[in-house]
Amino acid sequence: MILAAGRGERMGALTATQPKPLLTIGARSLIERHVARLAASGIEELVINLSYRGGEIRTRLGDGSRFGVSIEYSDEGEPPLETGGGIVRALPLLGREPFLLVNSDVYTDFDFRILVDLPRVLTLVLVPNPPHNLRGDFGLDAAGFVSAAPPLSTYAGVAIFDPKWFAELPPGRRPLKPVLDAAIARRDLRGLEFAGLWLDVGTPERLEQARDLEARS
Repeated sequence: MILAAGRGERMGALTATQPKPLLTIGARSLIERHVARLAASGIEELVINLSYRGGEIRTRLGDGSRFGVSIEYSDEGEPPLETGGGIVRALPLLGREPFLLVNSDVYTDFDFRILVDLPRVLTLVLVPNPPHNLRGDFGLDAAGFVSAAPPLSTYAGVAIFDPKWFAELPPGRRPLKPVLDAAIARRDLRGLEFAGLWLDVGTPERLEQARDLEARS
């Protein structure tokens, strides 16, 4: 599942006339980059949630055939349902097995095959804290399970989740963190640290940073 429903308000004028996932880095948009890399990792079926100007994303990606995948869309209407609510709405499309989740607005060279090759291990990818999130989000204990204890790293917006975590939740707007906190308390979630290229493209400045990195790669 690729999360693509957010408006991207911090982008200002850049998202006034187009959805944030269609902002370009090099020759491709953020979301096209993810679709292509997921396809290269062996993923064949994608679900993408839509809200703000979602029709433009649907038009750009179509059924996914030009990428070698099939794409189904989960339309949320407006306002978007946040991450937790978006997953709840998409459950009929996601099926019963653990699924890979990717935020459309991260720029990374993380190899998705690392997660695809895991035997359905529920995993949260963590990265070193960037300047805009120095406090971090989650820690790792000695056994490799995600914890709330420091030192804390930043959630990368890449994970494998169990749809059972969301199956009993009512529909509507809902953040993800309470679901993760419950999974952490049950020791249901392992962590994977990634120190490679990763950038949360959340502001115009970070978009330009990603474009500079892409131009030099």
